[in-house]
Amino acid sequence: MMPSARFNRPARLLHWVMAALILAMLLIGVGMVTSLSGYGALVALHRPLGILILVLALLRLVNRRLHPPPPLPADLPAWQRRAAQASHVALYGLMLAMPLVGWAMLSAARYPVALVGPVVLPPILPRSPMLYAGLRSLHTILAYALFGVILAHVGAALLHGLIRRDGVFASMAPWRPRRPGEG
Repeated sequence: MMPSARFNRPARLLHWVMAALILAMLLIGVGMVTSLSGYGALVALHRPLGILILVLALLRLVNRRLHPPPPLPADLPAWQRRAAQASHVALYGLMLAMPLVGWAMLSAARYPVALVGPVVLPPILPRSPMLYAGLRSLHTILAYALFGVILAHVGAALLHGLIRRDGVFASMAPWRPRRPGEG
């Protein structure tokens, strides 16, 4: 069976939904640390969205295992192939680590992780103010790392879509790519 030139539809849908959610989460996180006026509402949104991102990241990993991504262009230099692989490992690692560290941090502080209505996640760590402080710092560091990796990812997507025009961007684009010879 010849590999597809595009990611399958669930992969594309999960990618773009998660891109919007992660961007929203980064903006919500900035709002949480820079403003007290809407803090409660932002936290109430941040926690369930973090868990949703965790669940969607796990679904993406399952889908990726069942439906491997299309191959990179044959003429892509080896260092760029390694960079692409490393950036995807970093993205998936951060998409999993951020919500888990957040959940662990809140558990250590004995803050509930309320999802919807009365649904509250159980704590995953014992109460520990020291652990909470360390995890809070780690959550912030991971957020900056995620932002940096996303910027690199967007830069690479633009390189492939606007300069190389090698089909890599089109493989994840939500629209159908034009065939050669089409207007």
